[in-house]
Amino acid sequence: MKKLFTLSILLLTLTAAFAGPPKNQYVRIHTVYGDCILRLYNETPLHRDNFIKLTKKGFYNGTLFHRVIQNFMIQGGDPDSKDPVKAKPGAELGNGEVGYTIPAEFRDSLFHKRGVLAAARDDNPKKESSGCQFYIVEGKRFTDGKLDTLENTRLKGRKIPAWQREWYKSVGGSPHLDQNYTVFGEVVSGIDMVDRIAAVKKDTNDRPNTNVPMTVELLSKKECKQLDNILFPEKK
Repeated sequence: MKKLFTLSILLLTLTAAFAGPPKNQYVRIHTVYGDCILRLYNETPLHRDNFIKLTKKGFYNGTLFHRVIQNFMIQGGDPDSKDPVKAKPGAELGNGEVGYTIPAEFRDSLFHKRGVLAAARDDNPKKESSGCQFYIVEGKRFTDGKLDTLENTRLKGRKIPAWQREWYKSVGGSPHLDQNYTVFGEVVSGIDMVDRIAAVKKDTNDRPNTNVPMTVELLSKKECKQLDNILFPEKK
């Protein structure tokens, strides 16, 4: 009887552990250059929820990575890019939208390190994000000297925190974008996909000479929990 009671408690504990929702939502981007998996940040709920909404609708499927700059970033999500008329070879892309913007969600802890997912935007004074276009940072490594120069020029005196400096020096990124564009996720697997796309041949508008379409899907609840367990193991 005691063994049955102990087993019942164990089963209830395991059920409770796996019954709740995952802590994070992950998405998969598939291209001919491979796949990458990204975690959407809970610290930026407006951007997270909007990306989830569009992905559920299949909005991104068939859109292109229409702007790529090696050692900087790859950009996609323009709805015009899946229009065969507007996206003819050589046509400039990047002006398509969904009719709304998203308020900026700048967080001191979120910065443009290599592999982050961020929202594109036009030159609006509130720095509100595009409702659909995004980019993934490839970035490059910086020295302290180059970061000092950046602080005094493009960052207009804003100091880069010491711990972020270490990321920019060792892993790389695009620090001049910090606090100007909302970061709302990061690649957790498949960063080589970004590197391959960033290196393709392109035209004078930075559009790849050969189209790079994508499909975007939400990972299942089970898959998200598995990744949570790998990336954020609970302390024993």
